[in-house]
Amino acid sequence: MAPSELNSKIHRQFRNAHEGHRPHAGLDPSRASTGVVWCTERANEHGFADAPSSWANLGQGAPEVDDDIEGSFDRPKSIDVSMTGREYGPTAGIKPLRVAVANLYNAHHRVGKTSQYTWENVAIVPGGRAGLIRIAAVLNNAYLGFFIPDYTAYNEMLSLFKNFAAIPSPLNEKDNYHIHPEKIAEEIARGTSVILTSNPRNPTGQVVKNPELAEIQDICRDRTTLIMDEFYGGYNYTSNCDGSVVSAADNIEDVDQDDVLIIDGLTKRFRLPGWRVAWIVGPKEFIKAIGSCGSYLDGGTNVPFQEAAVSMLEPNKVRHEMKALQTHFRTKRNYVIGRLLDMGFKINHVPDSTFYIWLDLSNLPIEINDGLNFFYQCLQEKVIRSPVVVPGIFFDLNPAKRRDLFDSPCHHFVRLSYGPKMEALKKGLAGIERVIQKFTDKARTSEEAIAE
Repeated sequence: MAPSELNSKIHRQFRNAHEGHRPHAGLDPSRASTGVVWCTERANEHGFADAPSSWANLGQGAPEVDDDIEGSFDRPKSIDVSMTGREYGPTAGIKPLRVAVANLYNAHHRVGKTSQYTWENVAIVPGGRAGLIRIAAVLNNAYLGFFIPDYTAYNEMLSLFKNFAAIPSPLNEKDNYHIHPEKIAEEIARGTSVILTSNPRNPTGQVVKNPELAEIQDICRDRTTLIMDEFYGGYNYTSNCDGSVVSAADNIEDVDQDDVLIIDGLTKRFRLPGWRVAWIVGPKEFIKAIGSCGSYLDGGTNVPFQEAAVSMLEPNKVRHEMKALQTHFRTKRNYVIGRLLDMGFKINHVPDSTFYIWLDLSNLPIEINDGLNFFYQCLQEKVIRSPVVVPGIFFDLNPAKRRDLFDSPCHHFVRLSYGPKMEALKKGLAGIERVIQKFTDKARTSEEAIAE
């Protein structure tokens, strides 16, 4: 029998979760979780919730948050709450932080350019998802294009809005899912007037940099609104860990005329995911609308954390921080890739950014050569103590509602994170090695039995 959902327990479980449960009036519980959350739910079934600190979570979409990265500044361990911090804050964010963000972009990306960002070009938002939802709320009737594989929440989040149609477009595995300028031109030619993409890219760990990025922005100028999710910009290994960050802000001609919205924040490159402080940078007209819609969407960002963030964004301090970050995470990347190669994995493309590896499983034993079964077997092997990875199908265009999961082009992939500390990486990789050995031994035993 050909491999399919029908003969795979973990695939049937995933399918059933997305079909939803018994209907309730006004409630669709099948919309409750994205793929990453679904993985955590399965891990909880195996004891993760009872003792998360004892697990090596190589699936997490967050970096290590400790203060032991050499050259990195210490994160605050307490926050002063001013009298203004007790009040409701402006839904577009407090002015001092908006000024600090604008100054950071001008210092790192706008030196020598006539057009400069001001505080009015910045909206502070309570996290990246909230920022993307605010942007979606102010878009006009349009086709919005995004490319797959990409961030797992795009599809579910964008499908909530009826003022535009979100259209996923698959990229080519043969050239490492690269976004070529020709691909952008093709999207525009078919009527796409808004394009959303992560850069550096989640989950493939690659970045589109200049001159190609500039060419893409030239193609989009005056024709398409470009939304750039740059949360992984600090994890840039293409410039020898000199602290530089790849950003569309480098190529903008007029900060108030170019239809480019950049979203970033403290979550990833400042290693503060729990603060929920992020920002959107763009034309004043867009930013005014994005700031206003926070009044009915999320209410704005925590004021004391905004006040504490201002001093972190001094441009020289950020450059030094990014250099330390890149050096540390490149070391972890090299260690993980070395271990994976020793285990027999194929590394088709070494990631040049982020803290993810888009890992090909196709040459593993058949029982574990797809993302869901690999994930499932890792959970069964409790000595691994790790949810380990995120199956590749979660980065596909919602295959649970469109086709047999085994037909997904992302079926034989997982996203592995080297965001955790080195200790957790070693623990998780040792567990993966045990799983592979288990099924390799099983296959060898079967072959020997047949030979006899």
